Amino acid sequence: MASEEIAVSEPMETGNNSSVEYKPSVREGIVLGVQHVLAMFAGNVTVPIIVAGVLGATVDEKVFLIQAAMFVAGIATLVQTIGVGPVGARLPVVQGTSFGFLPIALPIAKAGGLSAVFGGAIVCGVVQMILGFFMNSLRRFFPAVVSGTVVTTIGIMLLPTGIKYAAGGAHMPDDFGALNHWGLALLVIAIALGLHQFVKGFFAAASILIAIIVGYLVAIPMGMVDFGRVAGAAWFELPKPLAYGLDFPVAAVVSMVIMAFVTTMESVGDISGITMGGAKREPTKRELSGGIMGDGFGTFLAGFLNALPNTTYSQNVGLVAYTGVMSRHVVTYGGVFLILAGLFPKLGAVVGVMPNAVLGGAAIVMFGMIVSAGIKLLASCDLNRRNMLIIAMSLSAAIGLAQVPEALSSLDANLAIVLKSGVIPAGFVSLILNLILPKEEKA
Repeated sequence: MASEEIAVSEPMETGNNSSVEYKPSVREGIVLGVQHVLAMFAGNVTVPIIVAGVLGATVDEKVFLIQAAMFVAGIATLVQTIGVGPVGARLPVVQGTSFGFLPIALPIAKAGGLSAVFGGAIVCGVVQMILGFFMNSLRRFFPAVVSGTVVTTIGIMLLPTGIKYAAGGAHMPDDFGALNHWGLALLVIAIALGLHQFVKGFFAAASILIAIIVGYLVAIPMGMVDFGRVAGAAWFELPKPLAYGLDFPVAAVVSMVIMAFVTTMESVGDISGITMGGAKREPTKRELSGGIMGDGFGTFLAGFLNALPNTTYSQNVGLVAYTGVMSRHVVTYGGVFLILAGLFPKLGAVVGVMPNAVLGGAAIVMFGMIVSAGIKLLASCDLNRRNMLIIAMSLSAAIGLAQVPEALSSLDANLAIVLKSGVIPAGFVSLILNLILPKEEKA
């Protein structure tokens, strides 16, 4: 089949921004790289904030966990873009702290402390690297109908988060839905779409970043930016490996090993979304295998450097599809910026005080583009009765269970959380149906 030939062929260097090897000027590369950081920054720091809050951590401990999350995300991102031997996709893949692990990490942290979470993360990273090493043999289980369904579901499941941020924040503050929040979000959307559609070249590619900066500046005289947190942040701080120690309780190890399989499926969808959205092709065997191993390495490293498990970031998939800039070198700049933000807390604090509504406006655009990238992947396969049935059943399970979580009230709490995630049901249903349903012969 044509799609299989695309999947195993090496990417062609086109000499333009749709090429993985496209090298913009340093100035353009830095701007486009920072744009990727801003797209994922809120999600990357939200997970350690939630964990710290549940454990009753001090303010200093919370800041420490945030800095660790940024530093590890930067290192893991560079491994993905630059590559170390077979590890790394050598694609514009951004790594960050995973929300998917949160339902697993919270009970582990309550029962055994952060040392148990970090010990389990190390085991999880090793298992995922092994899965990545054998991904070429497993690749046949992830055709376009499966990966496209997963990518589409990722975008659909993220859309409510974008709306929540645009309305004031995912934690729904007292003024949630206020007009000042929506005004900022709509301003960001209008600027991003205007530059993208009516301006060419660099300003079109950097439209999200420009829109975010304008929204940030407008929010300052509106009294929506608290610079007190910036003043209180330290100027420089080195990472402290194993600050909480390591522990390997059976429950933590088993839970994290299961999550290794789950996050691998999600990463297959993200990597496929990047190549389809940016270069209109499926990932090669080397890219997919290296990307999964890079994902596992990020989680492995996180365990040593006091960060929560890492994964590929879906919002950056949407950014690649939106801008059309496929260059891995652009995201390399973003990875360096993340490392600096982890070493210089004040730099991270400047970004951290950005109003949620500003990020929400950008997120609505980018999450919608993830859905579009998934649809494009699905369009690359033969949409016969068999594949349409796979898509239908997968989306029904994913969206239906996510919209009616009380339908799972009789199940174990952890299992219910996994099933209402959307991405996991979509991935498993599409994977299983693709294996058991007979293939239709072409006329």
